[in-house]
Order: sequence, then structure tokens, then C-alpha cells
Amino acid sequence: MNKSELINIFSEKLEIGEAAASEFVNLFFGSIQQALADGGRVEIRGFGSFELRQYEGYTGRNPKTGIVVDVQPKKLPFFNAGKWHKDFLNRDK
Repeated sequence: MNKSELINIFSEKLEIGEAAASEFVNLFFGSIQQALADGGRVEIRGFGSFELRQYEGYTGRNPKTGIVVDVQPKKLPFFNAGKWHKDFLNRDK
């Protein structure tokens, strides 16, 4: 599923226009992004949590050329699935 498919689902299920559904989806994802950028953690009970993880820089090697490169420190978002989410995905059908 991609973002436009998610917008279409909200639009159909909630019987609202695509513009309103798009605004909701953008606001939802934007709020998560901003909370992470501010150094916070986002927890949606049962579904999972998002947090920002800091990775140190290191010396790497380009596997294709063999050239040694310095990889800069970076921050990456990390998602941890909640119990309800895990149980739902692992249920017997």
C-alpha cells in the first residue's frame, strides 16, 4: 500500500473528499516526523512506536570499487511493532 492508496481508503471509508483525506494523512505523518525531529518518541498503543536512533560515523568501503569512504554520523527512524500488531499478524487464519 502506498500513500495515495491510503488516502483513497480514508476517503471511501469516512465518506469524505480526497482533499480532506489527503490533509489528514499528511498531518498524521507530518506530526510523527516532527515529533521525531524534535527528539521525541511516538507511541501508538498496540500498534507500535517510532523513535530516532543515532548512528556514529565509520570508515566503510565501496564494494564495487574498493575505495575507502568515510560514512558520516546519521539519525534514522526506527519502528518497533506493538503486541496487538504482532498478535494480529501472527494469528491463525
